[in-house]
Amino acid sequence: MKYKICIVDDDLPILDAITEMLQLADYKTLPISNGAIIEKIEKYRPDLILLDVLISGVDGRDLARQLKQSEDTKNIPIIMLSAHPAAEKSTKEAGADDFLAKPFDIDDLYKKIEQFLR
Repeated sequence: MKYKICIVDDDLPILDAITEMLQLADYKTLPISNGAIIEKIEKYRPDLILLDVLISGVDGRDLARQLKQSEDTKNIPIIMLSAHPAAEKSTKEAGADDFLAKPFDIDDLYKKIEQFLR
């Protein structure tokens, strides 16, 4: 079974790089950079969400709260990403299941993903 991962980031080079690395590892991906993020996630029904803390005009922590409050998405693991290591505490308070500081080693990302998708 191929696991589906939704990647939400407004930095297109980062979004493209993560998407490519996950596809090489045989994950199905849905990259999202803007727009109706919650609706796209609900339609795609991913097994895991990678969510940037700061997305143009949107706080990823608010999205995480909304996703964790919805019956349709509350059980989907969320790993939040940020260039600000101090953001880890606020991401956990928002309901994120894990946190990874940017820049990160792709092997560290794979390990975090595998923790939730075993």
